[in-house]
Amino acid sequence: MIERLRHRQASMPILSRLERPEAVILALVQAGIAAWGWVAEPFWLSVALGAQLAIGGLGAVAILGAAQPGLGFARYATLAAAGVAVTLVGRVVVGATGLLLLPAAAALLWLVLWAELRAARETSRGLALDLVLVAVVFAAAAGIGAVVPPWSWPPGVILIGLASAIPALRSAEARGRSGAEAVGQAALHLLAVGQVATAVVLLGLPGVVGAALVALAFHAWSGAAEALDEGASGRAVVIEFGLLAAVGVVVALLLHGR
Repeated sequence: MIERLRHRQASMPILSRLERPEAVILALVQAGIAAWGWVAEPFWLSVALGAQLAIGGLGAVAILGAAQPGLGFARYATLAAAGVAVTLVGRVVVGATGLLLLPAAAALLWLVLWAELRAARETSRGLALDLVLVAVVFAAAAGIGAVVPPWSWPPGVILIGLASAIPALRSAEARGRSGAEAVGQAALHLLAVGQVATAVVLLGLPGVVGAALVALAFHAWSGAAEALDEGASGRAVVIEFGLLAAVGVVVALLLHGR
């Protein structure tokens, strides 16, 4: 009985955070703004993106609370970056069909908050946060490919780099980096993503496929850096993540040949 009560007391803070109604309301508001941006004219799309940045940033501060040592500050901007990405990716599928994705958009935005709340309670890097960051990069890249067709050079690549900046910095901070070191690792991360995005542009790959390769590059670099931090040998990292990158190259060449 005592052990059961202890377990219940330990789980109550987690449940209270997961069930916070303001997180659900914030996700629904951002999803509504995203749906408006899916069908809006370019001017109103920019207004929707600005609203996502403002509401996502302020909402994250209100829900995540005060800054904690070792967690960094990029986590307060992750929700805003996700709101921008969801708003952009909806331009790929517009109209009534696109509006069917509204529940999925709200779920993704809520998942960002859930992953950040969970990361604040854990001492190690979580898989949920990794998946959220990869999803944000993919959605942003796919949306930029729809807004700036056909993957123009260099504006499209520059926009992809800007959209990936917050996920890259958040990824570095999740690995325990902070300050100038986190910014430096994020810059290297963006360099790797930018190289893949440039290759995608030059090969003229379809938007969604190119976005998937950009997201794959983001995930591969992040995973390689984490593996090195955990003591893996450089040879093992090169083999494992080099093969992953090689798969992306093969896919790109096959699609380019069609």
